[in-house]
Amino acid sequence: MSDEEPVIRLERWAGPWPDGDRDANFKQDIAAHALLDPLETLHGLSASTGVPVGALARYVLARWATAGSGGLLELGAPMVRRLHDVTVAAEADGTDEARLAAYDQLRQMLTWLRFPLDEPSVYGT
Repeated sequence: MSDEEPVIRLERWAGPWPDGDRDANFKQDIAAHALLDPLETLHGLSASTGVPVGALARYVLARWATAGSGGLLELGAPMVRRLHDVTVAAEADGTDEARLAAYDQLRQMLTWLRFPLDEPSVYGT
């Protein structure tokens, strides 16, 4: 480990962002969470576990930042592509009917993926 660990400043941010911003939902979520103080939770967890606040913050950030790649590893590239293809086809069609059909198809695919979680006996346990 380096003696010079990175230091960041926790900033509150509430926008603005332009109409039609492709990241508007994400930015809105950031703005909504700006009202919270994550250090309250980290201080409590630190006191409870004995893990330094900075180590907990690093863990939380690293865990969140890698969640997408972790999800990809868990689902696998072929399944992620299959799920994504459903939405691409619906958006290419551009109709509400196609989007509703895609929702139903995705629901069925996710139900199938979830089946072993709901019915662990399929693995003989």
